[in-house]
Amino acid sequence: MTSFFLTWLISALALLITAHLVRGFEVHGFGAALVAAAILGLANATLRPILVVLTLPVTILTLGLFLFVVNALTIWIVGSLGLGFRVQGFMPALIGSIILSLVSWVMHKLLV
Repeated sequence: MTSFFLTWLISALALLITAHLVRGFEVHGFGAALVAAAILGLANATLRPILVVLTLPVTILTLGLFLFVVNALTIWIVGSLGLGFRVQGFMPALIGSIILSLVSWVMHKLLV
């Protein structure tokens, strides 16, 4: 259970760092980051697998690079819910998804 909360906190911190680094990627406070991290986790558990299956031929043709687009779409959809987390367009979502993945990965390696 502690691992779940630590992962949730790392995701929220990674969202805040990403919002600081990427123009058009906005998080309004740590509380909004916690909510966004939780909803993004739910979207990654439910919506993302559906998108991955639907786009499998394109993903295979691009040797997996299209998964960045799937991640960006997931982030963009969650950002459109208006919960203190907002993404202003597809390019900030794409760049933000790459930065968010890198920041999360580094923080997990350092803290877990």
